[in-house]
Amino acid sequence: MRLPTTISKLISKLRDPHGPLTEQLVRSPGGFGLGQLPKNQIPHATTTMTCGYCATGCGLNIHLDKQSRATGLTPATPYPVNLGMACPKGWQALSPLTASNRATQPLHRPQRSAPAQAIEWNAALKIFCDRFKKIQQQHGAESIAFLGTGQICSEELAYLGSLAKFGMGMIHGDGNTRQCMATAVAAYKQSFGFDAPPYTYQDFEESDVIILSGSNLCIAHPILWQRILRNPHSPEIIVIDPRKTETANAATQHFAIEAKSDLVLYYGLANLLIQNQWINNDFIQKHCSDFDTFAEHVAAFTPEITAQRTGISIESLRSLAKTIHQGKRVSFWWTMGINQGYEATRTAQAIINLALITGNIGRPGTGANSITGQCNAMGSRLFSNTTNLLGGHDFTNPEHRKKVAEQLDIPVERIPTQNSDPYDQILQGIEDGKIRGLWIIATNPAHSWINQKRLKSLLDKLDFLVVQDMYHDTHTARHADLILPAAAWGEKDGTFINSERRISVIKKVAQAPGQALADFHIFRLIAQAWGCGDLFKKWTSPEKVFQLLSKLTQNQPCDITGITDYQMLDQAGGIQWPYPQKSPSNEKHRRLFEDGRFHHSDKRAKLIFADPQPDPDPCDDSFPFKLNTGRGSSAQWHTQTRTCHSPALRKLHPSELLLELHPDDARQLGIHPNTPLRITSRQGKLTATAFITPNVSPGHVFLPMHHQHVNQLTHPSFDPHSHQPNYKSCAVKLEQI
Repeated sequence: MRLPTTISKLISKLRDPHGPLTEQLVRSPGGFGLGQLPKNQIPHATTTMTCGYCATGCGLNIHLDKQSRATGLTPATPYPVNLGMACPKGWQALSPLTASNRATQPLHRPQRSAPAQAIEWNAALKIFCDRFKKIQQQHGAESIAFLGTGQICSEELAYLGSLAKFGMGMIHGDGNTRQCMATAVAAYKQSFGFDAPPYTYQDFEESDVIILSGSNLCIAHPILWQRILRNPHSPEIIVIDPRKTETANAATQHFAIEAKSDLVLYYGLANLLIQNQWINNDFIQKHCSDFDTFAEHVAAFTPEITAQRTGISIESLRSLAKTIHQGKRVSFWWTMGINQGYEATRTAQAIINLALITGNIGRPGTGANSITGQCNAMGSRLFSNTTNLLGGHDFTNPEHRKKVAEQLDIPVERIPTQNSDPYDQILQGIEDGKIRGLWIIATNPAHSWINQKRLKSLLDKLDFLVVQDMYHDTHTARHADLILPAAAWGEKDGTFINSERRISVIKKVAQAPGQALADFHIFRLIAQAWGCGDLFKKWTSPEKVFQLLSKLTQNQPCDITGITDYQMLDQAGGIQWPYPQKSPSNEKHRRLFEDGRFHHSDKRAKLIFADPQPDPDPCDDSFPFKLNTGRGSSAQWHTQTRTCHSPALRKLHPSELLLELHPDDARQLGIHPNTPLRITSRQGKLTATAFITPNVSPGHVFLPMHHQHVNQLTHPSFDPHSHQPNYKSCAVKLEQI
């Protein structure tokens, strides 16, 4: 295939080293708290943008030299998310940009076992198109797929999903948000009628009872913990977690439940609240469906049964139910400890049900609130064209397809009429020979996916694997036939959407190294090379695409047609959706469901429930311990492809892999502190060092998820509704080495 000469010109234009860096609004010195700096420390200019790590979405001041290049950063004081605070990752956000292993030019392996060779973009695009087209011609449209991310901008996600499905004819594509937020998405859609986290961070400061389920907020989202510490109401802070985490140590109450007994606990609490008439009957009657059948279901979860299965005493259960009843503003929060389970969706809905039957939703300081993981997981949920059609529309709805086609000026027959397979089924498609080519963008599943050894073998089974990343040597890139070098956060423009639905801007404040390009521009080049560039003739810049997406959301629950451009977002300190036309311009915080109207056709919320299911990886005499995994420290992020490049962050967590186990278990096994251990599951084995602590319960052990080999152990089971992996419940045995 010969590439058009226009592509060479476009590559040259996109790689112009003298092109603009910060293209959006640049704040002058003194803006956002810089007025207090000594004059000799004031930079040439300052611009604000959102941090690119987690979905807290903190505002940062980026200090620029005369060439508009970033020289340092400080937290943005008036930004409504972090209010002048930053976690260690935020302070070090610029460090990964200068890493020595940045991908600086396309790399190709002529044979899978051969070393990667540097090639030019023209050659890379030709290989990309030739190989994928050949696979499609031989095996059909469903034989190639993509796996995206919550780490790139909403505009890039939309371009990727639209290019793949409308332009290249793919049916299947998913993202790594399947690993963190799919459960919350499924739970909200089924319960509320739309994926709609109802809260604002201001609710942390307005609750008088805060219940954190499976959430180590101090470590995973430290700025949100700081928001709790600003609460003037001396709230009860209740942590429900098998492990005595840093958050549990700082809470007023901690309930160390048995692993994955959450669903039983919440049904037992619902039963106590109903039996004592500690519920809001008026709210239930006006705004909820299926209450009578729900009450009948939870009646089976008596205090005696709940205590037996959760390990929480009857007295403690009654006390917790009474605390919820006595609270005037009760907020329920959860994150990965709930989402990453084999019955996660029903567990999240059990939390939602508690908020609904007590009327704790739609008011300040209330809500059933999922806290998101990745910086743009919410952007992925709305605009990646994976689990739903752009803007929260439905691939299977002909009216939705017509609306999207007309707005984007594309033939409606280009839009698939079926939903994509989820992540785990895409991988199963590789196993079955159905999927032969895969395009992975800004994610590292060879490290992060469950049952890691199987994932690596599947990558090697592919006919063609493309990895598009800012680093050339990630665990996944080592398996790739073609590596496309991508720009990072801080080297491109676009928007993120944080946990509380706040849309904010990121900006280009550094030049990407070598021939690396923004993902947006890579997708633009591929569209031209593939021959579908005319479909995206309006997609000339991220801001132009944002305006297209804005129009697409009209009359959707996530309507943002009132947002005109990036400058509006920048000046407002981000804007929470929905924000339709004629919305008030002075609202910093906006929560959902204040009118009690949900997104089902009858405007009611549904109380959804099911029987608890057996653990798919139970403990027995051979594997007597239950392994939990989670965040190791506030200085680590996911697979550490970025945080490992900051010397400051590396000093803030142990360099060796530590296994937490209880002193009673250690004594029984004759294990002493710092003993080398072999941990074996039914899937694999690894070595770690014993860290003996009462913070885990007897029979439980804990490993940080960031270590490259931890997911050799985890069990490949999935929630049937969200298809999210079960990272939190794995049977293991321990042996001294």
